[in-house]
Amino acid sequence: MGKLLYSPKLLAIAIAAIAALLVSVAGGALGASFGLGFLGGPIPFISIPAERVAYIGSYPLLNSTVMFWVGGFVLIFIAWRAGRNVKDIPSGWQNLMEMIYEFFSNTVDGVAGGTPKAGRRFLALVSTIFLVVMIINWVGILPGVGSIGRIESIEEWVHHHAAELEADVGASNPEYNQEQIEAAALVHLLEEHGSDTFVAFDGIFVPLGQGEQARVPLNKIVSFTDADLHEIELAIEHGDDLAHVGTLESIHHDIEAGVVKSKFTYDVGGDKETDYNFTGRTAGLLVPYFRGASTDINTTLAIAIIAMFTVQLWGFRALGVRGYGGKFLVNPITKGPIATFVGVLEAFGELTRTISFTFRLFGNMFAGEILLIAMAFLLPLIGIIPFMGLELFVGVIQAYIFAMLTLVFGVMAVASHGDHDSHAEDH
Repeated sequence: MGKLLYSPKLLAIAIAAIAALLVSVAGGALGASFGLGFLGGPIPFISIPAERVAYIGSYPLLNSTVMFWVGGFVLIFIAWRAGRNVKDIPSGWQNLMEMIYEFFSNTVDGVAGGTPKAGRRFLALVSTIFLVVMIINWVGILPGVGSIGRIESIEEWVHHHAAELEADVGASNPEYNQEQIEAAALVHLLEEHGSDTFVAFDGIFVPLGQGEQARVPLNKIVSFTDADLHEIELAIEHGDDLAHVGTLESIHHDIEAGVVKSKFTYDVGGDKETDYNFTGRTAGLLVPYFRGASTDINTTLAIAIIAMFTVQLWGFRALGVRGYGGKFLVNPITKGPIATFVGVLEAFGELTRTISFTFRLFGNMFAGEILLIAMAFLLPLIGIIPFMGLELFVGVIQAYIFAMLTLVFGVMAVASHGDHDSHAEDH
């Protein structure tokens, strides 16, 4: 403590850190409870499926795909830098890549049998999985990932959700035509989601201080009452011309405009209420342009399928089709029903390994993304700093676990070849 008092630099750093903490607490969601929250913002749109950001021809480009490509370009760049000027005494990028190669070379040899070159068949896949998973985990927490994107308009949101209801409406009302189905689905959507909230954008930005409590309810963007919805339902049932139903036309106009039409009040607890007036602002949801590839279950599933498919390939190459396939398909007449059941369990075990691979990586990285969002919401300036370091560590650990499990499963598949040979020699 004495050194701190007599060191101006350390004292200045300590004061700056305390000041940043106080400003973060006051400016975030915690401070909003006391009427502050001047740095706060609404929680970004969180979706388990990856979101579409653009079309390339007829191909829907997802935000997780963008970050997977970014990770691929990073790996290509590292490989180029490491191999463009190879030296006998490595340095820089070459030294880093050789260290990684040597580490995994020794690891696969040790796990595969402890002799040199015993595990070389596993080296390429294991090291590739580690590098790919680690890089896509790391680029997924770069600044701007999850916070920069396009505005999903109210019209787009309504179209997407109403389309999901149209199938149910059509199935339960086969006498309806397409126009009636669409109108009935819209009525159900407004009834069920009229209180859903959206972000009010000032141009393309969300102003600071516009926290989670400042989200605009759908019924303040699209003007309707219960009587309006009942009128539309009656018109549908009577088979009236819906084009002349003024209420429905007004609702469609509000959806297409997608702007806040009136003020709203937020209950902050107790007897306190806060009035918000975002009239005329564009309302919608933020769909990020960038999302960590590991937080998309399609990415983790694809890597898991490649890993387990290669494991099966190693097993068949080492043991043969009859030898390796024999542990899954067991003749109940010669081996007995118990052995047959065990073979079925073995086959089911390969499937569960694939599922476990998929959800282990996806679950950890998606949870990390939610953690960063939550901390940025609570403590806007400094909340995510320690957790970004944690996510870097978790990204490496998850990549290593994925690679090592692939290696272990591969060694187990190949090891059965040796067991088969020894049994054959005994007979």
